[in-house]
Amino acid sequence: MSKCSNCGADLPEGANFCPKCGVPVREAAREEYKVSSDELVRKIKELLHEGNVRRIIVKNEKGETLLEIPAWAGLVGAVAAPWLAALGVIAAVAAKCTITVVRRED
Repeated sequence: MSKCSNCGADLPEGANFCPKCGVPVREAAREEYKVSSDELVRKIKELLHEGNVRRIIVKNEKGETLLEIPAWAGLVGAVAAPWLAALGVIAAVAAKCTITVVRRED
């Protein structure tokens, strides 16, 4: 039995959507970018403005997740401000980061 990539719930066979959180079951396109700390905030802003992003995950050099930004954060600028402030702190601490982008399939 497979699990939901969003909430971890067990998925019934042949399901198109997770019965718990409603996320589509099909695998979303993922891209990874390796950026230096001074490019981190600029790249995240660029990705949020693209509009087809479901989730952005920032990881450090060790592969530990430092921040996850859900898709709706890009829709409202004021809501994205705390994430951008957190990115500034991450950029000050981590030398290199990996940005994983999960895109919506249109």
